[in-house]
Amino acid sequence: MFLSVFDVFKIGIGPSSSHTMGPMTAANRFLALILSDEWPRPAGAAVAQLKVSLHGSLAFTGIGHGTGRAVILGLTGERPDLVDPDAMDAIIDTVEKAGTVTPPGHPSYLFHPAEDLVFDKKNPLPGHANGMTFSAFDNQGRLLIKRIYYSVGGGFVVTDTELEAIKQRGKSIDNGPRVPYPFGTAREMLDMAARSGRTIAQMKRANEETVVSREELNERLDQIWEAMNGCIERGLKVDGIMPGGLKVRRRARSIYEKLNAEWRSNRLNPVMANDWLSVYAMAVNEENAAGGRVVTAPTNGAAGVVPATVRYFRHFHEDATIDDVRDFLLTAAAIGGIIKHNASISGAEVGCQGEVGSAAAMAAAGLAAVMGGSPEQVENAAEIALEHHLGMTCDPIAGLVQVPCIERNALGAVKAVTAASLALKGDGQHFVPLDACIETMRQTGNDMSEKYKETSTGGLAVNVVEC
Repeated sequence: MFLSVFDVFKIGIGPSSSHTMGPMTAANRFLALILSDEWPRPAGAAVAQLKVSLHGSLAFTGIGHGTGRAVILGLTGERPDLVDPDAMDAIIDTVEKAGTVTPPGHPSYLFHPAEDLVFDKKNPLPGHANGMTFSAFDNQGRLLIKRIYYSVGGGFVVTDTELEAIKQRGKSIDNGPRVPYPFGTAREMLDMAARSGRTIAQMKRANEETVVSREELNERLDQIWEAMNGCIERGLKVDGIMPGGLKVRRRARSIYEKLNAEWRSNRLNPVMANDWLSVYAMAVNEENAAGGRVVTAPTNGAAGVVPATVRYFRHFHEDATIDDVRDFLLTAAAIGGIIKHNASISGAEVGCQGEVGSAAAMAAAGLAAVMGGSPEQVENAAEIALEHHLGMTCDPIAGLVQVPCIERNALGAVKAVTAASLALKGDGQHFVPLDACIETMRQTGNDMSEKYKETSTGGLAVNVVEC
């Protein structure tokens, strides 16, 4: 099994990898399909109008997650990794006024978002909670093309047929190239590490270098960290009220200013390390909630945990190097790939245990690795972090990735550091294997009520409003 570090960490925009980045990518795929020869084109037929319907979690929380906006942007040809967040409102306003989209390389297509973009809460699609249907018609209203796409977490998008093939063969989305260390479970990872004498980061690097050169790998890892750190920096400089109607106030900047004052005063604060860790995570997720540039880690809703833990490590460990950051990301991606392969990172599929829980496991593993942990201690750190997120629901108030999501990232980072510390105090031997914990997360997600899986129909999303 091979899932690239750059599939786990993807640069995009907020507020959601599955509900924003995924639908935008699906729209891009549908546009490419229109220009291809992959559909039976009747003689003289030409696409004139587009329609989209959103289902399941995308329908229930799509407005708060910006799903409709993402679809519109995607149909204009914008991509999650390249779209200018400052230009998005103007692009959407133009489409809504004109009733057309004109993506590069295409003619203009009729598309009135008010009528042609439907949030269908009554008819979920069978493959996954995040389903959407794209349709193209000619100027006589005849259906020419119809495709179902599923946004399966972390910005990954598959068609219904691709998803069925994945389920049939029991493999991950990207089987990828032949690699020297094709571990698909934590047990396999540890066995390969023991036989090779390599660290998890070294094995992951060897796998990645079957696809790219060492220089390109390092350059792209540095770009991921620069994007993560840049997101922290932006989040620490902005205050005010976040969009969406809840009137949630951004707090990272004010907390950061207080921490800086304490840092300069040299006053003893027994919780200062946790405070720094938390403010870094909150800065990222406030940026995400505002629709800014973020990196999936492994999702947008959990994007703050890994960057906060890396920044914390660099803040409190003066000898930290860029090579440490690279090893951190490689190790974290190895753990994230195992979780995705054997369970899920989608809040709509397994709840927030699959998002912040996975992120905490990844961050704990990365930190344990750069602190000198053995592969067994790294696996233990990931297990501790994930175990203590089991059963966590996804119940965002008003469908916005704000409450409880922002603070939840802060607590996820704190748990990650604690898990790494506990693991490093031991010898790597522990009672619950990471594989068993991942399987438990998968089973728990299957048993969890749909109202607690990113539908905003239960939990805090209901009770806070009722109060």
